[in-house]
Amino acid sequence: MEEFKDKFNTYTVLVVEDDLIIKEKVVTILEFFFKEVYQSDNGIDAYEIFLEEKPDLIISDIEMENDNGIELIKKVRKINLDIPIIVLSAYSKEEYLLKLINLKIAHYILKPATNKKLFEAISIALLKEQKVLLKLCENMYLDTERNLIKYKNEEISLRKKEKYFLELLYKNKDKITNYELIQEYIWTDKYMTQNALKTFIKELRKKLPVQIIENVIQEGYRLVKN
Repeated sequence: MEEFKDKFNTYTVLVVEDDLIIKEKVVTILEFFFKEVYQSDNGIDAYEIFLEEKPDLIISDIEMENDNGIELIKKVRKINLDIPIIVLSAYSKEEYLLKLINLKIAHYILKPATNKKLFEAISIALLKEQKVLLKLCENMYLDTERNLIKYKNEEISLRKKEKYFLELLYKNKDKITNYELIQEYIWTDKYMTQNALKTFIKELRKKLPVQIIENVIQEGYRLVKN
C-alpha cells in the first residue's frame, strides 16, 4: 500500500456513503494517501461539496437517502464529463449497471471491498483517466494541475476561476456553455451578475495570447473551433 502514497498525494477525493462505519473506514485509509478527503452521507450535500471543492475523484454509494448516487452522478456529469467516478455498492442490479455505463463510471466495486480492490480501482481511474494538459487550440494548453496556460515556450498564470472557466469550456467544447452552468460551476459562492461575468471574460482575454473564447449572444460562451 505504501507505493500509492506518492501517486495520490497531490489529488483530492470526495467519499459519499451513508453507512457511517463504511464511510469512516474508507475515509481513514484514504486520508493517509490523498492530499484532501471530503465526505458526505447523502447526494444533496455531496453535490454542493463537488461544486465548491472540485475534487479530482468521487467514490460514491448508490442507495442513500436525500438524493441517491445515480442522481448525484447525473448532476455531476451535466457539468463535468471527465472526473473519474467509482461506485462502491452492495447492489449488482442490472438496471444500475446499465445506467452507470451510460454515465461513464470508471469502476464498480461490490461491498464489502478490500483495500486492494479499492486502490486498484483508484489507480485505474486516476492515473489512466485524469487529464492534466487540455489542448485549447494549436500550441495552447491548459495545465489544470499548475493553474496556468502553456503557449509555445510561454507560461501564463491563471486565477482559480479562470482555470475553472477554461476547463468548463473545454469539457463542453462541442456545445455552448450557458450562463446557468457558469454560475453553478464557477460562481458557487455568490450570484454572478452579467457585468461581473463580462469583466471577468475581458480580463481573461487580455491574458490569452490567442483569442479562443467566443461569445454566443444571450446564450453563453464556447471555445473557438480550430
